[in-house]
Amino acid sequence: MAFHIVLVEPEIPANTGNIARTCAATGVHLHLVRPLGFDTDDRTLKRAGLDYWYAVNITYYDHFEEVKEANPGGRFFFATTKADRYYTEYQFQDGDFFVFGKETKGLPPEILNAHKESLIKMPMTDKVRSLNLSNSAAIIVFEALRQNGFPGMN
Repeated sequence: MAFHIVLVEPEIPANTGNIARTCAATGVHLHLVRPLGFDTDDRTLKRAGLDYWYAVNITYYDHFEEVKEANPGGRFFFATTKADRYYTEYQFQDGDFFVFGKETKGLPPEILNAHKESLIKMPMTDKVRSLNLSNSAAIIVFEALRQNGFPGMN
């Protein structure tokens, strides 16, 4: 089993490519929820992921509920600036899902409202609205890996 990153309607190919590279480096499963703001054969997407695409376990979905239906026992955490609790306040377990929204709007209100008990945020000053999507995903994944002793990594 491994951790999972779910990107709901990502818009910027370079962010998704960078996240794919992080997934390849960490053994994290990548889940992409359509519509995507780019073609999966986009040159920028491939360049950001470099030549690591072969090492990425990736699954595509047409809507977020499909992700939950395919993983009924999964624990889902939703990254948003609207959360009350920091990601460091949770003890993550192997198999957890970290869900991120599109770069311009974040996760839709219906997803946030349905999962209020598992919203997570990162501390930051009030000088910015949010962190870059690929940075946010890496921060949370590496915290989950750290909490679990970096399984399968050297």
